[in-house]
Amino acid sequence: MANYQSDVEAVDALKDSYKKLSTEIGKVIIGQDETVRLLLTAIFCQGHCLLVGVPGLAKTLLIQTIAEALDLKFNRIQFTPDLMPSDILGSETLDNERNFRFIKGPIFANIILADEINRTPPKTQSALLEAMQEYAVTVSGQKYSLDKPFFVLATQNPIEQEGTYPLPEAQLDRFMFMVNLDYPSYQSEVDIVKNTTSNVKYQVQKQVSGEEILAFQQLVRKVPVADNVVEYAVKLVHKTRPNTEMADASANKYLEWGAGPRASQNLILGAKCNALLNGKYSPDIEDVRAVALPILRHRIVRNFKAEAEGVSVEEMIKKLL
Repeated sequence: MANYQSDVEAVDALKDSYKKLSTEIGKVIIGQDETVRLLLTAIFCQGHCLLVGVPGLAKTLLIQTIAEALDLKFNRIQFTPDLMPSDILGSETLDNERNFRFIKGPIFANIILADEINRTPPKTQSALLEAMQEYAVTVSGQKYSLDKPFFVLATQNPIEQEGTYPLPEAQLDRFMFMVNLDYPSYQSEVDIVKNTTSNVKYQVQKQVSGEEILAFQQLVRKVPVADNVVEYAVKLVHKTRPNTEMADASANKYLEWGAGPRASQNLILGAKCNALLNGKYSPDIEDVRAVALPILRHRIVRNFKAEAEGVSVEEMIKKLL
């Protein structure tokens, strides 16, 4: 593990690494500062991330650029309707001595880009579940551990729903954040077009090692949190659960299902990391609010009334905040 003399030194190293990574990624990815912040927060919190956006918003390029800036093994898996679980996990084959030998699949890396994850059937999607939660995979009854750090950064296209398979709620819940990518601003798009239509190629330098990321993940978990901040996070999650004691009136009216306990855990982890990145040694309620939208948006389900009246999940969360 990376050795720091004190926690203060480790916090400074985390802030410094975050700045270096943001600068390095910003050479290639323009106008997506908030998305980069959330992706790096998920990585420092040992979480997985789902990126949702229309084609052409550089979702894949963003994840590849982050992988280049981190000194980690990276594999891209293009999800297609004919992809099988063995194509992800690996399979056993007979060697020359007629013994079974396990050939590792692309899941055996530190960063996995699951490109267009909703294009593949549920059986193959579920092959990721154990890896995301247990950091191990089981093939033919044998369990194989994955190297740490391990992250799944998945992309999903919100349009062209024909021929797609919606992600099961259980799998969606494994993603710490769901990040919605918007179109770039006018000036950002001008800069993007200038950068991508010339023959200048920006070289991304590796900034942070796997050993340092593991140390930062431990640091985030060590951050103390005041009781009132934990209570605020848990209360916020309870407000999303319709027909329960603490449910908000709007949740009773517009929601079918609320967020589970994993949302409360992620709110606190995300708030801890957000505090550290802003130079604070303990999170406050504002840090919880800063990460609430991407943590809750894929964990609450609207009812028919909300859909009929055009009430969005984002509106619901902002109202609860």
